[in-house]
Amino acid sequence: MSAAQATTNLLQFDREGLVEWFARHGHAAFRARQVFRWMHQKGVADFDAMSDLAKPLRQFLREHATIAALPVVTESRSTDGTVKWLFDVGQGNAVEAVFIPEAQRNTLCVSSQAGCAVNCKFCSTGHQGFSRNLQTWEILAQLWHAEFTMRRELGLAEGERAISNVVMMGMGEPLQNYAALVPALRTMLDDDGYGLSRRRVTVSTSGVVPMIDRLSQDCPVALAVSLHAPVDALRDELVPLNRKYPLHELLAACRRYLDFAPRDFITFEYCMLDGVNDTPALAQELVRLVRTEQVHCKFNLIPFNPFPESGLKRSSAARVSAFAQVLLDAGIVTTVRKTRGDDIDAACGQLAGEVQDRTRRVIRMQQAAAAPSVRLSH
Repeated sequence: MSAAQATTNLLQFDREGLVEWFARHGHAAFRARQVFRWMHQKGVADFDAMSDLAKPLRQFLREHATIAALPVVTESRSTDGTVKWLFDVGQGNAVEAVFIPEAQRNTLCVSSQAGCAVNCKFCSTGHQGFSRNLQTWEILAQLWHAEFTMRRELGLAEGERAISNVVMMGMGEPLQNYAALVPALRTMLDDDGYGLSRRRVTVSTSGVVPMIDRLSQDCPVALAVSLHAPVDALRDELVPLNRKYPLHELLAACRRYLDFAPRDFITFEYCMLDGVNDTPALAQELVRLVRTEQVHCKFNLIPFNPFPESGLKRSSAARVSAFAQVLLDAGIVTTVRKTRGDDIDAACGQLAGEVQDRTRRVIRMQQAAAAPSVRLSH
């Protein structure tokens, strides 16, 4: 192999893909399965440490392959035990993953894109602009690093998992990076990989309707939908993707998804914005909407985490409680998310990273604000 020839990062493949790669190079399928287990069950990146592989295969892998993690730029730790890693993905871009420990589970929030193109009004990541999709290995490398870092820290025995739940709720819209997402999900679910149940892996989407339908066929896991409003006019403003896939189409896709989902409900995420979407009347509209569309669901009300560019404020605890009570009185399971990691900017909607602002949106806003003849519209 010439010095210029690149090696293949084996984190790029789900098990089926790794078998195919091994076959192309004349190696048996069971060898691919062995390597897959070494990577994802034991966290081993050194081929020489894979003791049940024949020496010629180890030599081949050293020459043609690698198991490479993402470089960690920073690691931040919250007083509540939350850990946030900032990973370098090259060309000045970085993505974030967040480990959230709880009494009955440990959850990892994973990014799928550097930045985000959806530009929801209440999300700081969207205000940073969009740089690029992550590759499958870059998605899995976040889990790979977090799982084996926390196993060591927690002193877990071999075979004990540090991470019990994965949520694709980090930077980016997962369903706009579908080709890279699905192999990553399959590795998370694979018994030779991380062995997570479909109920414990959640994809969160702003509502990319065609990809919701594809996911139901290709790799149905738990689905969370960023709803945030019960009427199209308001959701158009908060979630611009709604202009392409309005509420009726979105909820119809949710209803179809339930035929294949590992849970019998869709989780609707609802960010509580003071004076914007938090009135009892809008809560009643939510009840009407899910009943009309016949979607079995639960609601997760999320306290907004303010950032300067949004111009928005967090709903008071009293308003959140009153809103939740309307849903509960209608018999809809409703929870209020506990804010975690906000002292390290790791809470929901705060993952912004150090992505390049490809759209130059922030600079344009600053220039417009500084010009007395320019009037900003909203």
